[in-house]
Amino acid sequence: MLAEYAPDAIELGKAFADAGHELALVGGPVRDAFLGRAGVDLDFATSARPDDTERILATWGDAHWDMGREFGTIGARRGDVIVEVTTYRTEAYDPTSRKPQVAYGDSLDGDLSRRDFTVNSMAVRLPDLTFVDPFDGLTDLANGLLRTPVTAEQSFDDDPLRMMRAARFSAQLGFDVDESVLKAMTAMAERITIVSAERVQSELVRLLMSTAPRRGLELMVYTGLAEYVLPELPGMQLTIDEHHRHKDVYEHSLTVLDQAIDLESGPDGPVPGPDLVLRLAALLHDVGKPATRRLEPGGGVSFHHHEIVGAKMATKRLRELRFDKATIKAVSHLVALHLRFHGYGEAAWTDSAVRRYVTDAGDQLERLHRLTRADCTTRNQRKAARLSHAYDDLERRITALSAEEELKAIRPDLDGTQIMEILQIPAGRDVGAAYKHLLALRMEHGPLGPERAEAELRSWWAARRAG
Repeated sequence: MLAEYAPDAIELGKAFADAGHELALVGGPVRDAFLGRAGVDLDFATSARPDDTERILATWGDAHWDMGREFGTIGARRGDVIVEVTTYRTEAYDPTSRKPQVAYGDSLDGDLSRRDFTVNSMAVRLPDLTFVDPFDGLTDLANGLLRTPVTAEQSFDDDPLRMMRAARFSAQLGFDVDESVLKAMTAMAERITIVSAERVQSELVRLLMSTAPRRGLELMVYTGLAEYVLPELPGMQLTIDEHHRHKDVYEHSLTVLDQAIDLESGPDGPVPGPDLVLRLAALLHDVGKPATRRLEPGGGVSFHHHEIVGAKMATKRLRELRFDKATIKAVSHLVALHLRFHGYGEAAWTDSAVRRYVTDAGDQLERLHRLTRADCTTRNQRKAARLSHAYDDLERRITALSAEEELKAIRPDLDGTQIMEILQIPAGRDVGAAYKHLLALRMEHGPLGPERAEAELRSWWAARRAG
């Protein structure tokens, strides 16, 4: 099977053997081969040192690179196939360091023993295709179990990021974690703070982009790992929502995440899944509720302006996790807007209000549609149907108005140059004020046309000068 799955791997194995070195396909590619999931990225372990590996790959591939040389890794590409070849190694963390200390090993079994989980500690020696499974990873793969090759405490002490990987693989593969892994994660959760924010963020993104991120997030919260990675998530457990529809806002947020994922579109749709921005916004949309929780007369609970507070909290957390500026801006914008639709069903919006909704959403409109729909988690079927119909109506109105005018790029009927020409004034505050006045009229009444716009401008200017 592997011969069909990775013929390039066999040829590469021959090249290393001819040079007097061992080579084995390791980790994820082997695991995925048994799961029937072929890929074009292949990971290898070798007895060769990086300089020797680089010489071999330079001959084998179309291109090669050594950005991972510090960790003993050399990469190469041949056609669509990308390979990374790493010298046998062991790793350990200094308690005060954020970077692993790398030492080269001398055997494949030793290299496999320092990998994160037994399902990733299987290998196939090349080019003879000898299967190597010293820690019975194949059995764990069949049982859907995440277990460490050495003790979980030693494994997580060597590289605390493996605790995040446990959550990520649980979400990606739908696997359970072994009891020993669960206990070690709980006892050692704080050790994740020694790992750089960039590495933690990378694992969190992979978890969120998986098929079932809720599973991994629940594991992080249960073990206490989330307290050090995304503390706002377990923090929501303390806050009951105002309608008592859920055990807590935490459970509501996970449900919204599930529903948002269901609303992602196909690759040719407006929000192709998996969509990181939508998923982060769904997870964090109510993150401001604990800070804004207030007890009201009669025993009710309110969370006034939690969307504004939540947007600021989301921004702060995502910055600390080193997310890029565009992602942070988009997520915080969605969090700030997620309540805007509320009340539409009870009070009809004017065309102006619909225009403002679209304009304020900007390029996040399609995501906002999905976030707003996903935020309905009531068990009251009649209420859920009413909210769904109301949003259907809003989307129909947006579509109808969009057909008449380009809502996503609403501008006044006159630009700044035209305003200056008509009023015979230089650039300055008066031009800005005139522009805002015409924009407000445009939002309220739709396109005015140049003649009416000029008349409105002159009338406004006369009143302004008289005042």
